[in-house]
Amino acid sequence: MLTGSSIPRAAVASRKILTHSPEETIAYGREIGAGLKMPALILLTGELGAGKTTLTKGIASGAGAAEIDEVTSPTFTLVHKYERGTRVYHIDLYRIGDARDFETLGLEDLFSERAVVIIEWPEKMALRTDWPVMRIQLEHVDENTRGISIDDDAGT
Repeated sequence: MLTGSSIPRAAVASRKILTHSPEETIAYGREIGAGLKMPALILLTGELGAGKTTLTKGIASGAGAAEIDEVTSPTFTLVHKYERGTRVYHIDLYRIGDARDFETLGLEDLFSERAVVIIEWPEKMALRTDWPVMRIQLEHVDENTRGISIDDDAGT
């Protein structure tokens, strides 16, 4: 599993919200993106259709890296890079089968850059970094409502 920053667990900020539409989820993502301090690692977990890519649209937009309509799911390409001043890597590990598949992505190299790295399905990897980590769990409550829980080592 992921080894995060050396910040004690007591220093982690936690919060939970509900959004009631994709637009609200994107707006909340914009707030997150606007408050990020780089480098930043964001780990997104949740079932298929929980809103991970929708939230990422807002985060990338809020960070100034992309317009909302430019951000798409990297399910088949595995990694998308957005860069308009701020560099954001959006990674989807859903189709990663084993450690060998993961190693071929070269993700360790991203952690030498000043960037935002957003990873969907992070439970499929073993990665070590000393970057602050924001863990976001998305839950599909109903057709439009999403529960979003954040544990934030980064203090944003």
